[in-house]
Amino acid sequence: MSHPLSGRSPARTAAILAWAGFLTLGHAPANAQTGSAQPAASGTLAPITVEGAADNALAPVDGYIATSSISASKTDIPLIETPQSVTVITADQIRDQGAQGLQDALNYAAGVRSDAYGLDSRSDNFMVRGASPSVYLDGLRTNFDYYTSTTRTEPFTLERIEVLRGPASMLYGQGSTAGVVNMVTKRPQAETSREVGIQYGSHNRRSIQADLTGAIDEDGKWLYRLVALGRKSDTMVDHVPDDRLVFAPSITWRPSNRTSLTLLALWQDDKSGSTAQFFPWEGTLLDNPNGQIPTNTFIGDPDWDRYDSSRRSIGWAFEHQLNDGWTIRQNARWSYNHVDYRSLYGDSFSLPGGWAADPVNKRLIGRYAWGTDTTVRMAQADQHVQGKFDTGPVSHNMLIGMDYVYAKNEQSTASEGPDTVPLIDAFNPVYPAYTPPAFFGDPAIRQRDMGFYIQDQMRLDNWILVAGLRHDRSENTVDGSPSQVSRATSKRFGLMYAFPVGISPYVSYSESFTPQLGRDSSGDAFVPLRGKQWEAGLKYESPDRNTLVNAAVYTLREENRLVSDPANPMQSIQAGETRTRGFELEVKTTVARQLDLIANYNYLDQDDQLEGEPRHQASLWSKYRFAINNTPGFSVGAGVRWVSAFSDGSGPRVPSATLVDAMVAYDTPQWRLALNANNVFDKTYVATCLERGDCWFGARRSIVASATYKF
Repeated sequence: MSHPLSGRSPARTAAILAWAGFLTLGHAPANAQTGSAQPAASGTLAPITVEGAADNALAPVDGYIATSSISASKTDIPLIETPQSVTVITADQIRDQGAQGLQDALNYAAGVRSDAYGLDSRSDNFMVRGASPSVYLDGLRTNFDYYTSTTRTEPFTLERIEVLRGPASMLYGQGSTAGVVNMVTKRPQAETSREVGIQYGSHNRRSIQADLTGAIDEDGKWLYRLVALGRKSDTMVDHVPDDRLVFAPSITWRPSNRTSLTLLALWQDDKSGSTAQFFPWEGTLLDNPNGQIPTNTFIGDPDWDRYDSSRRSIGWAFEHQLNDGWTIRQNARWSYNHVDYRSLYGDSFSLPGGWAADPVNKRLIGRYAWGTDTTVRMAQADQHVQGKFDTGPVSHNMLIGMDYVYAKNEQSTASEGPDTVPLIDAFNPVYPAYTPPAFFGDPAIRQRDMGFYIQDQMRLDNWILVAGLRHDRSENTVDGSPSQVSRATSKRFGLMYAFPVGISPYVSYSESFTPQLGRDSSGDAFVPLRGKQWEAGLKYESPDRNTLVNAAVYTLREENRLVSDPANPMQSIQAGETRTRGFELEVKTTVARQLDLIANYNYLDQDDQLEGEPRHQASLWSKYRFAINNTPGFSVGAGVRWVSAFSDGSGPRVPSATLVDAMVAYDTPQWRLALNANNVFDKTYVATCLERGDCWFGARRSIVASATYKF
């Protein structure tokens, strides 16, 4: 049996260099600037103003409310003028909520189920509108594979996280109906800021981190940033560490107010394992004569199991403003990712949800062995021209671009079934001697994607119309086999009316496509899986920009799903179609500069053949700032997360769960002292039980104390 969460496995160098050469004719880009920009006198650059970050979708934001997004349109259009649901999670929110990973950072985002597979130390697994989204970093894809070749992102390196909900193939190419989660890294700033910090917390968690930025020269033409973190930690599961080293340097060159070039690099090493043990229904959710399996139980082999990953990347963000109306940009990155993954996990599948190896006593569990040694190299670039102009009374914000991705996946695998792996007592594990299977090389997989897109955001008085079109060619080649080529054209439309009082109702349509490998019984290659979404919503932004509200209803359809061929049961045909409907409400507000609130509610209605997700989900987070004895700087925060009961197909019903998070902090100009607690009451809960037979525990209580010095 293959591993139960197996995945799938982007610009030729010449293409990248050609585009880079073209774009660099105007000197060099980086942080987006909007409106007209006049050169400063004497060659000295005017300072960059960070306040009111609505006009810069890459700049730091003070507080929880960002009013613009770079992900929603690849331009600097405000959220209130974007006819699609978007959530922006700022660095302040990430810090206040004590997020230790990307999943934690998404706990209070509308439409997102952040613990779709419980606590998983291998990768950042979450669902958006009932499907797995594409994950991007600085507008470029992180990987095509699901998890066997990924390295989890360190949230301390991020300026913001943006969630674009719903199909987004018109902007980003292949992807699911879930949309895109785009992480924006911290970039050099003109204003000097330096901080170092330490953390200590649950599971013997110890970390040290630093974030330094500022100008290198007096004129501010050269800026730098250094972000680094080192961590040693255990997890709630025995024999599974969570160690990390991260170094993320970047440098910006601004020869003029019209041109900037930012070089971004990353060096990251993780030493971990798999907190997912794949326990059966009986003993997690259903009764077992021996009780519930303890959440810290590890049934692997301490000497063999691991999830060790390394990531190296270097890239750039270039921007040159040709004149007051036209700007050219390019984002490019080369990355290398290596994962050594080995796991002995529970056989919950031979007898779905039960104990096939010990059906009477239900203590001894069979195990599968699965290992992969995977290296993925990616080169990619996205380049576009943005033009702002008028045709009569209509204002245009046009985007014309192309992107190209090349990825090569080299992998060797090892596997063994429960008939040869020794049994283990899941309630009192004693680890027997084990001889692991040998690794064998798999054929290399090469992926080449190229897309051309055009989008126009038009405004006539208070009417806003967005229209976009894209054509993609995706080629997947497995060594020794013919290449499979998929082509798709994706559209996007949106219509919005922006009332002067800050209310903007809208309706939008968007599409997605996902290539599907394989052929039918006639030898014809499968066509891509196609997704279509209609969305209607209402947005509100207060005049002081201290309140943002987004309400949306949507209908999603997917076509060309693979189903069994009635005439050839061993083959598949493309006749499947699914539907998902939902409603989302998200509110972010600041009251009297003392109280911050984030509130979300999601309703999700999916067809039965889709993986089960909670129908209802809600969350509320608040932060209150106050003074003690005329000493300001104190703050407390609290959050509640709730998901309704649900089931996956014929699997058992997973009960609803309510979790509480909390924070207390003290800030001065030089110091920040904080204490964060997630799952304050240490609730033991099952996050998911799948129809195939396995369950996943959610994260137990985590308490982390931190001290940060700013200088």
